[in-house]
Amino acid sequence: MSTELIIPERELGWRFSRSSGPGGQHVNTSDSRVEVFWSVADSTVLSDNQRKLLLTRLDRRLVAGTITVAASEQRSQLRNRETALRKLADLVTAGLSSGPQQRRATKPTRGSARRHLAAKQQRSATKRNRQRPSVD
Repeated sequence: MSTELIIPERELGWRFSRSSGPGGQHVNTSDSRVEVFWSVADSTVLSDNQRKLLLTRLDRRLVAGTITVAASEQRSQLRNRETALRKLADLVTAGLSSGPQQRRATKPTRGSARRHLAAKQQRSATKRNRQRPSVD
């Protein structure tokens, strides 16, 4: 996908809460934890193909067609907002990018087959040596 996707601000939802972690006395009074959510199912900027791709590839991250990203690493709400937007952008970019190449099946080499059989014979001999000798 060579086209750049720009999500309009009106499609993003924000939620703020108190964050755990560093902050000193100020941490108990400020809502520095940030959650940004975006409805993939209802977005107007996605084509039908992009929507299907995101809904299938990000299905574990979606709740009712909405993706939610949280950030609480920074002490500042503003920096956490920037971090959350970056995380959302990375997720969407990864969801829209082409996945890993399909593996093409190949035959094992003659040397790897030989090593495989030698290892099996070695294991067999080891187990045979652990047995009690049979009396004929």
